[in-house]
Parts: sequence; C-alpha cells; structure tokens
Amino acid sequence: MNEDLLLSWYGDDLTGSTDAMESLAMHGVPAVLFVRRPTDAQRARFPDLRAIGLAGTSRSESPAWMDAHLPDAFGWLRSLGAGLCHYKVCSTFDSAPHVGSIGRALDIGAEVFGQTVTPVVVGVPQMKRFTVFGNHFAAFDGVVHRLDRHPVMSRHPVTPMDDADLARHLGKQTAKRITLADYVLLGTAGIDAAVDRLMDGKDDALLFDVPDGAIQKVVGRQLWRHRQPGGRFVVGSSGVEYALIQQWIAEGRIPGTAEFAPPGAVDRIAVVSGSCSEVTARQIRHAEENGFAAIALDARRLASPAFGAETFDAALAEGIAALKRGQSVVIYTALGPGSNLVDATEADEAFRHRIGQQLGALLKRMIEREGLTRAVIAGGDTSSHALQQLGVFALTTRLPLPETPGSPLCTAHSETPAFDGLQIALKGGQIGSAGYFVNIRDGRR
Repeated sequence: MNEDLLLSWYGDDLTGSTDAMESLAMHGVPAVLFVRRPTDAQRARFPDLRAIGLAGTSRSESPAWMDAHLPDAFGWLRSLGAGLCHYKVCSTFDSAPHVGSIGRALDIGAEVFGQTVTPVVVGVPQMKRFTVFGNHFAAFDGVVHRLDRHPVMSRHPVTPMDDADLARHLGKQTAKRITLADYVLLGTAGIDAAVDRLMDGKDDALLFDVPDGAIQKVVGRQLWRHRQPGGRFVVGSSGVEYALIQQWIAEGRIPGTAEFAPPGAVDRIAVVSGSCSEVTARQIRHAEENGFAAIALDARRLASPAFGAETFDAALAEGIAALKRGQSVVIYTALGPGSNLVDATEADEAFRHRIGQQLGALLKRMIEREGLTRAVIAGGDTSSHALQQLGVFALTTRLPLPETPGSPLCTAHSETPAFDGLQIALKGGQIGSAGYFVNIRDGRR
C-alpha cells in the first residue's frame, strides 16, 4: 500500500470527476485528474500528489463498453497502491441497466480488486443529497424531493430516476445482494463490530445511509477502517470524498483547508451546453440577460451526417462574430427539458457521443481563433466527449466553488500551447446557481 497516496478514483463522466477533485483540493489534498491514462512524462508534471483520478465516459456507455474498457482502467488505478479506489458516480445515482450501469461497474471493480463486499455511499449533505433508510432525496429550488418525484431527475432524457430506493434501483443492474447500513445502525455504540459483520458477507454491496454530516463522519471512518492492501473498491458520489476528508482531518493526515487566489474577470468566455436540465436553462437565460450571445442549435441536425457540417459552420460563424463584438457566447442544444427536440429512441450511444464531440469541436475553434483563456462545458455526458476535442490530458483545481459544489474552475494541462493553462469549468446539468456562467466570466465564487 502506498501510504502517501490517500485515494485513487475513476469518474463515470467528466463533471463527476472534477466534483471529486474539487472536494479533495479545497480541503488541502493535492489532486490531479487525468483525462486519459497518462504517460510517465505527463504524470511526472505532478509531483507530491495525495490523490489521482482518471476521467471516463461510462455514464453514457453500454455494459459491453464497460466490459471492454473498465478492467484496464481499474487495473491501472489499483497499481497506484492507494488504500481506497473510488468509482465516482453522480450524486443523483441516475443510471440504467442498458446505459451507465453502476451495477455493471460495481461487478467489474469487485472482480479486479478481488473483494466480496463493495461499499456504496451516495448521500452528500454538502450538495443537498440525502440517503435515509436506503431512499435517496435531492434538493431543487430549495425544496428536497424524493428522487422519483424530483422535477429534474425523474425526467432525465436518458436515465430517468423512477425509484428512490437505491438498493432496488441498483438491484436492476447487478445480481449481487445489496445490504443496507441504515442511519440508526450507524448511530449505535457498537458500530465498528456491526459494520465488520456486514463487511464479512459474500458477493454483496453494502449501501450506507448518509442523512447528515454527523453520520457522514461515521461513514468516513468505516470506509477508512476497511481499506486494504491492493486497495478497497468503493462506489458512490463525492460523498465518499467528503466522508473520508473528515476522517483524514481527524487523523492529522491533511490540513483540511487550502488557499486559492481569485482568478479575476476576463472580457469574454465561450460556453457550450448539451444539457437538457431546467437548471442549465436558467443559467443560459441569465447569461443572455447579462450580455452573452445565446445561440440555439438543433441537436439532431448537429449530429446528422447530412446536415452536421452545415449546422456546425453556421454556429461557429455566429459565435465568432459575437466574440469579435466583445460578447461572451453560449451555444446550446436545449433550453430545458421541454425544448429537447430529441426523442429518446434517437438518443443512442453514437448520437450522444456525436453531440458532445461536435460541441467540443466548436469550443476548440472559438478558443483557437479568438485566443480565449476561459471556457465552460455544461452537461455531464457532453463534457466527457467535448473535452477530448481540446487535447487536454489533465485537470487541476483552479478555484473551488463552495456555493455551487461540484463545478470548480479548473486549469487544463495540454501539450498544445493554445490549451495548456486554459481555465475551464465543467458543469453537470443539475449543478449551479442561475448566475453560474456570469460568475465564471467574472471570476466570482
């Protein structure tokens, strides 16, 4: 076991990966997120790391894709020697048996790490996500909703959440028996012995309730107690990091705080968005009200072999023209779920990848032509495929955003000068206040 390396993680999409990195960095854990498995020279650019991440696209991939790609990724992370390896998923746990299957990833990880029981932690009170008696809740507009009644997640265009019972939901994706460590058990005096018994099970997943910060601290202690040589594989949201951070602070392993100099404002930024979320729609509207040029795209035409090039060129020309006028730009394929023109039967794996790739290519051209130094990609699935177009191999945290956790401003690392040092934020659909894009432009928290 590498005692200097506290954690390794694999993000099932890019925004989820940066969410984990942000929680670590803002508490004084030096961390880097690699967009792909690094070369020795690329890794050498980041000495003295305490956490290493690898960003993936599995949230938008099929189980067959996972079978082909995740064993190698998990094997590399295991070789790093951290006591815990985290498969990072969205804090809303949205997934399905046919796409983004958390159960399939759990099965693969358990086999690679040679373990019989895999801990699962989803609740993140810091992000208003709560797991109580195995049922998951998430806030929207200041109101906490059971996940199957959540106004956004129950209507997700690819993986709508129709069951708030996480064990039932996960049970549709894996044959493993799923046991619950509920918050009543976690609050008892004999918690260590009780969790030891649960962790001695066979071919299980152990789901932990996380209803509040006090129980989260207990969960962090249990996760750290059960790390093992060769690594313990853990599945969950950034609630895993927030839980572990409390334990590391208690043990004096990390300082618990870090300083980040304000980046200041820039005159223009470019935003591309493939998100269908109402949260992102509000951010787009607010940006337009505050001087951004908002450019709508038909996702079907953008992904079409017949019309894709024409649609791309028209959007690029409009975006460049706005940037030359001194405006920031947001190019989007939907303005909330009601404006999503793509039928669920059209949104297959290749289609979703193509949208992200085209939006990434648009962003690339705008950055290159106008010398932009700051940009945003909105949408979890979109971010994973869009960033690949920029030739970025790693990200580090430039500025955590504690008021909107999970969407930090990052510094990009690339072997291409135009993108090395680029400041970029990667925002999940459900994340951020209405002023998010404006605040990124203005360098505000």
